Amino acid sequence: MSTRLKLGCIADDSTGATDLANNLVRAGMRVVQTIGVPPGPLDADVDAVVVALKSRTIAPEDAVAQSVAALRWLQAQGATQFYFKYCSTFDSTARGNIGPVTEALMDALGTPFTIATPAFPENQRTVFKGHLFVGDLLLSESGMKDHPLTPMTDANLVRVLQAQCKRKVGLIDYQVVGQGADAVRARIAELKAQGVAIAIVDAVSNADLLRMAPALAELPLLTAGSGVAIGLPGNHGLAPSSQAAELPAAEGLQAVVSGSCSLATNRQVLDFIRSGRPALAIDPLRIAAGEDVAAEALAWAGEHLASGPVLVYSTAEPAAVRAIQARLGVEQAGGLVEQTIARIAQGLVERGVRQLVVAGGETSGACVQALGIAQLRIGGQIDPGVPWCHAVSPAAPGGLHLALKSGNFGTDDFFTKAFTRLQG
Repeated sequence: MSTRLKLGCIADDSTGATDLANNLVRAGMRVVQTIGVPPGPLDADVDAVVVALKSRTIAPEDAVAQSVAALRWLQAQGATQFYFKYCSTFDSTARGNIGPVTEALMDALGTPFTIATPAFPENQRTVFKGHLFVGDLLLSESGMKDHPLTPMTDANLVRVLQAQCKRKVGLIDYQVVGQGADAVRARIAELKAQGVAIAIVDAVSNADLLRMAPALAELPLLTAGSGVAIGLPGNHGLAPSSQAAELPAAEGLQAVVSGSCSLATNRQVLDFIRSGRPALAIDPLRIAAGEDVAAEALAWAGEHLASGPVLVYSTAEPAAVRAIQARLGVEQAGGLVEQTIARIAQGLVERGVRQLVVAGGETSGACVQALGIAQLRIGGQIDPGVPWCHAVSPAAPGGLHLALKSGNFGTDDFFTKAFTRLQG
C-alpha cells in the first residue's frame, strides 16, 4: 500500500495522463498512471497517481460520472489535493466536457473556487489576456480549427469555458501572475468576492507557472493542462531527481502505430517515411467495407520487424479526413480506425514488440485497453509532454515500454528519436 499521496490526478485521455505524469516526474515526484479507476487499493509507493480516463469526447453526463468515480477512489487512497487534466489546446465542445467535469468535481469537493489554464509554454501553448496561443497563432487560427472531433474556433478561454459552466468564470491576467504568489492569492480573494468561481490564469513562460505554484497549494482542486504540474512538487519540498524516472532496461522489437491526424503527427509520419523505414497506411474506407485490414497490417509488419521499427498509420490531411467523415460519419470513422489500430497494436505485442509508440489521444486509449494494461510506471521524457512508460500486459507478462503521444506533441523526428532515447 502506498504512503499518503500528495496529489491525485484525473486526466480525460491516456496521452494527457502521461503528459501530466511526465511533468510531475521531471519535477521530482514518483508517479503511477492507472488506466481507468482501479477496482481495489493502490499498491505502489508513489507521490502522485494519475487516473487516465477516456472521457474527452463522450457525453458530458458520462464524463462527469467517470471523473467523480476517479475522485472518490483517489480520496480513498489518501490524496487531499486533486488535479483535473485536459488538453493544452482546451479540446472541448459547446457542451463540454471541461466545464461540466470541473463543476462536478467542485461540487463533490465542496470547494467554491478553482483555476483553469491549459498553458504549457515549453510546448508552445501560452495564455495571454485569457486567449490561448499555439505557437504564434491564436488557437482559432491553428490546426485545431480542423480537429475532427473537437474543432476549436474561439481562442478566448473565458468565453469558451463560460459557455460550458453555470458558475461565473473570470481571469487572473499576466500582470498579476508576474508579481508572484501573493498577488495571485489577492486576485483570487478579489474574484471570489465578485462571485467568480473559476479563473482562467495567464502564463506565457515556465517562470509564470512556477511563480503561481505556491498560491495553488491552498486550492483543493486544480484544473489545467500539464504545465501547471511543473511547480507542484516544490510545494511538497521535492526537487528534480533521476531516480523518479527510472524504468527497466528496454528490449524486444520496435513499432509505431498512429491514428492522429494532427499537423504535428502528419510531419512525423512524413519524416519516418523519408528516413527510408517501413511504413504502411491503412484505409478507413476498406475497414468500413469489412476488409480485415488489421490482419493485413500484421502480416506486413511481420516481414519488417526484425530490421528495426515499423510504422502503421491512418494519419491524413484535414481534407482527406473530412471526406472520410462525410461518407462514414465522424464517430464511426474515428471509432473504426481506433479499434483497428488497437488490434494491430495488440498483434504487434503478441509478435514480440516490446517498445511501442502510439500517436493520438483516442488511439492511445483504445490501445492500452486492447492490451489489457491497468497501470503505467512513468519514466524519462522523450519530448515535452511525452515520456516513456513501462507496463505489464497479458500479451507481455514480462513488461513492455510504451510512449503515448498526443497528436499535437513532438518534433518531426519523434518516431525515430523515441527509440534512440530509450536505448540511451
